[in-house]
Amino acid sequence: MTLKVAVQMDHVATINPRGDSTFAMMLEAQARGHQLLHYTPDTLSLNGNTVSALAQPITVTDAEKGQHFTLGEANRVDLSTQDVVLMRQDPPFDMNYITLTHLLERIHPRTLVVNPPAAVRNAPEKILVTEFPELMPPTLVTRDRAEIHAFRKQHGNIIVKPLYGNGGAGVFFIQEGDHNLASLLELFETNYREPFMVQRYLPDVRKGDKRIIIIDGEPVMGLNRIPADGEARSNMHVGGRPELSPLTEREMEICAAIGPALKERDMIFVGIDVIGGYLTEINVTSPTGIREIKRFGGPDIAVMIWDAIEKRRG
Repeated sequence: MTLKVAVQMDHVATINPRGDSTFAMMLEAQARGHQLLHYTPDTLSLNGNTVSALAQPITVTDAEKGQHFTLGEANRVDLSTQDVVLMRQDPPFDMNYITLTHLLERIHPRTLVVNPPAAVRNAPEKILVTEFPELMPPTLVTRDRAEIHAFRKQHGNIIVKPLYGNGGAGVFFIQEGDHNLASLLELFETNYREPFMVQRYLPDVRKGDKRIIIIDGEPVMGLNRIPADGEARSNMHVGGRPELSPLTEREMEICAAIGPALKERDMIFVGIDVIGGYLTEINVTSPTGIREIKRFGGPDIAVMIWDAIEKRRG
């Protein structure tokens, strides 16, 4: 089976091939003989009923940055002529991102978009997770200052973060008695129109924030990310140290609880975050971690992703 695959992503020249999950998916697609096109989200267009993008044929090589790709001539391509579109640009999950899902929804599922655009639009990482409050730490979503101060009084140390951020950006640890909360809320009110997410701080984050990869509703492997010294965030973007981590009994219970909801939404590739046995996020936009899992001796998850895609296209 040879598939025509278009990859919607941030420009391939900007990624770190050593740690980029999209790049791993492209390498595996190429190894299977699929035809790859690369385009960036800003070239997506709706003209009448035709959704197109300015796309280039791409060849990828597992090499150092700068040597990892070769692009061909750019042409505007009707995306309905493709078998698969990988929607893999990084958040922020904003109105631009939402608009792109509306455009891609025009061609799905005739052209298989991974993950499905309507499902992604309706399941931002910090909103979908709130469907499972019994699995989460105490969590508040609001802009109301009085609610936030009351939550802090009840729970002590808290984490405050933007509802639609990514990569650990804008995540703040506020200790009980810290006088900076009011100033922080002023900053958030200036920079974000949406409500904020406030969670009880989990001291177990010092032991790691585990990313668990789920393929077709089934858990595969965990990657524990240990925060750097003096850092409350464990994201690899901000210096978190990754290590392979098999799933605990509690983590298997979490995956079993959310798996049916992911399958119902036809989510092929999902990454969840777990700290100390609590579910904190469900990442469906552009999950990461599969390169590190393979590098540390875990399974090649790109193979599993393409098995799931090919099953749908078979």
